[in-house]
Amino acid sequence: MATPVLATKLHAPALRERVVARARLTEALDTLVQPGQRLGLVSAPAGFGKTTLVSGWTAAVDQDPQRSIAVAWLSLDEADNDLNRWTAHLFAALERADMPIDSAVRVAGTGAIDVAAATGLLTALVNHIAHAVEVAAVEVTHRWLVVLDDYHVINSPDVHATVTYLLDHAPEQLRVLITTRSDPPLPLARLRSRAQLTELRANDLRFTAQEASDFLNEVMGLDLPPEDVEALDDRTEGWAAGLQLAGLSLRGRASRGDVSAFIEAFTGSNRFVVDYLADEVLAQQPAEVRDFLLRTSVLDRLTGSLCAAVTGQPDSGALLERLDRDNLFVVPLDDDRAWYRYHHLFADVLRARLLAGDPDAVNQLHRDASDWYAAHGSHEDAIRHAFAANDFNRAGRLVEAALFQTRQQRRDALLLTWMRALPEDVVRPNPVLSMCAGWAAMVAGDLQAVERHLDDADRALVAAAENPAVATAWVDTEDLRSAPAGVHMYRAALAQARGDSEGTAEHARAALTLAGPEHHFIRAGGAGFLGLAAWARGDIAEALPTFEQCIAELRAAGNHVDALDATIVLAGMWVTAGRPSQARAVCEQALVTATAHGEPYPRATADLHTWLADLALGRNDLAEAEDELGTAAALAERASITENQHRWPTVAAGLRAARGDYGQALQLLDDAARLYRAGFYPDLRPLAATKARVHLARGRLEAALAWVATSGVGLDDHPEFAREYAHLTLARVHLALHRTHQTRTPNAPTPGARNVDLDGVLALLDRLEAAATADARHGSALEVRLLQALTLHALGGEASAAKKLASAVAAVPEVDAFARLFLDEGDALVALLEQAPRLARSADADVLTSLRRRVLAQDAAGQDPERPATERRGSSAVPYVLADPLSEREVEVLRLLASELTGPEIARHLFISLNTLRTHTRRIYTKLDATNRAAAVRRGRELDLL
Repeated sequence: MATPVLATKLHAPALRERVVARARLTEALDTLVQPGQRLGLVSAPAGFGKTTLVSGWTAAVDQDPQRSIAVAWLSLDEADNDLNRWTAHLFAALERADMPIDSAVRVAGTGAIDVAAATGLLTALVNHIAHAVEVAAVEVTHRWLVVLDDYHVINSPDVHATVTYLLDHAPEQLRVLITTRSDPPLPLARLRSRAQLTELRANDLRFTAQEASDFLNEVMGLDLPPEDVEALDDRTEGWAAGLQLAGLSLRGRASRGDVSAFIEAFTGSNRFVVDYLADEVLAQQPAEVRDFLLRTSVLDRLTGSLCAAVTGQPDSGALLERLDRDNLFVVPLDDDRAWYRYHHLFADVLRARLLAGDPDAVNQLHRDASDWYAAHGSHEDAIRHAFAANDFNRAGRLVEAALFQTRQQRRDALLLTWMRALPEDVVRPNPVLSMCAGWAAMVAGDLQAVERHLDDADRALVAAAENPAVATAWVDTEDLRSAPAGVHMYRAALAQARGDSEGTAEHARAALTLAGPEHHFIRAGGAGFLGLAAWARGDIAEALPTFEQCIAELRAAGNHVDALDATIVLAGMWVTAGRPSQARAVCEQALVTATAHGEPYPRATADLHTWLADLALGRNDLAEAEDELGTAAALAERASITENQHRWPTVAAGLRAARGDYGQALQLLDDAARLYRAGFYPDLRPLAATKARVHLARGRLEAALAWVATSGVGLDDHPEFAREYAHLTLARVHLALHRTHQTRTPNAPTPGARNVDLDGVLALLDRLEAAATADARHGSALEVRLLQALTLHALGGEASAAKKLASAVAAVPEVDAFARLFLDEGDALVALLEQAPRLARSADADVLTSLRRRVLAQDAAGQDPERPATERRGSSAVPYVLADPLSEREVEVLRLLASELTGPEIARHLFISLNTLRTHTRRIYTKLDATNRAAAVRRGRELDLL
């Protein structure tokens, strides 16, 4: 679901009938549209006429057919520090300016957005503009101008990062213009040094004597002699707001003496002038206008019915129009003049006066505004005003009402902000808020706080059962109606985070028992945690259908981002079951579902591409793995929902290790460890064990032995799927220790690692094999049997090793999808494969000979794409003719595959989508009889296609 967009933020302030012509400034702004420019910056303190200048200039530019410039205007406020809201409004402004936005980009704000997701959308936008320009032959003079008004309200590093990205990558057809009270943390120095920055500052914006005269006498309708104009211009130092306030004050002074006395009466800083002149302006207003100004100063935006709700004045709409006509510091926000705002500086003064004169009224005014927004369906604004009123009970009720939609939109940051602002005495007696607070604590990794909040929820429900009157203070929502089941669902999550699979299953079953058929979100959670508990036990036969039910319930609940993310877990289960092809199919189908209606859900699709990279890595297609990781990074880099942030660096580490860059792999695993949170999924591949495997591949046995000392696993352990990965890592450490003929280490590791115990290793592997076979975990069984074969070989049982290895390969139909599993064993496996075929029975010998050929071919393809010509297939003098020749487009794609460009970069170069590129590459692989990018490139060179 998309973040709501306020249309009033997308309109430049309406032009007034009488304004001062400031040709010197508009000419300066004209340089922004010259070739090579990127950013226009109008930076000055409040009241210098920044917005008035820019809105007037953009109106002229927008209406000039010779310039062909469309203006996308966005008025910023503090709420735009929320990246979802910022992204949604930015793309809405661009679309309103008729920018060619692809359907895949049109969903900015869908789901929860992070920096990488936002920059991914901007990347897609920039690429689409470039493609549209080329296809439509748009002239270079056609431009779009993005105006970000009041940028000083932005303090979010995430928003600054997206603007920096846009400035760095904007095409020639796009310009950005910022108005701000202070310089933003953007690359201004770099842009300035490259002559890509147009700047106007306070000294530029100060009114000249002539401009001051035009403003006071022509615009304000005064008839002041030159000496009075000069005196006012001197006292205000050309400050537009000061001149306007002075002009308003002078309107009520009849005599020349009054005017002169007034001009002599004030001096000092802008703040002093504002205070002084605001008093003067307010004193001249009728009581009803003065009261209206003060009471509506609590509002960020003004419209007739909202102002009437706050002030009690039914003619508020007409009064707003009157203030607009009188030039009394109101700024129209739309063409219809239905919405306004006060000049920011004037609003600050009004709020200070209100607080000083009637502090008791402030909270009630905010409550009235909160009621109006709630009645008009703007829950976010209603909650903001409730907090401003210090009415936390009201805020709590509004959060309850907004919880369902906010959770569906995955606006996690906003929800966390609300929960942190609510005091405990509001949260604890409320079961829905207590559960939400438990979720917030889970995100923070504070599991003790999670339990405390869930206990509060239970107590609240018991109290309501004993005294139904207690529940009358709660909002009747689905979350409340399903609260008893919901508490169990969150307790299942807590048990999952603690590694308690039995507790997870117990609470998940209770949630399913208590949830009604219409409570899809709770039923999804119950089924999901029940499936995860089964997976943690290794019961893949139960885990798969149960987790598929979870995904179906999430879709029924409208939680599409969660459903897509759950697909990744389902894919992991299919790999455990020995079906990587099914894992890939469900991920690709999820991507189709995500984009079918133009809704890419960037964070979830980033995770899907990360998992596809993992699957490609498993079959040793390193080029595709890198392409998929690049796509994921463009969408969401290393971030998605909190419990998934570690996935990207983990898979990237596997890719680096596969290419022999073990140092970088270890750094990426350290990154993953910092991002990892014990969350809603079982930790089946502990990062510490993964690091130990990389240490072994790097030859750092001491580091791997250090892991053994702290791992908590031993050779005598009972097999548990939750510890299977660690047990298999332990077996590898012992095999490596055997190969080095070491019996002791300088660091004196634990007794279990000090001496090589291959018999103990074999016994452990036998137990693991029995458990994996019993639970139909064919993927697990393959790895176990591979290590059994290596252990038997190390013990001198070559024939037994050959038989075990052959049985391992024969038992898994998709053995090629596990190519990396074999390659990672390195020389030890090669030595076994050299001997095994001649030691095995004839049928097994054929299997092992085929395996040896495939392993050596995969190793060559993955590690050495530039193999000597004598080793290339088809290197003889006899030419090889393709049965199905490549098309011209496929040859073009193949040539780009031979370059250093990543998949996303190739797609951008060809102006095609990544899915279209994948279609081309699959056809190329089929025609060239290749299984990966490196092999396809080699075949292309053999056939003189490159």
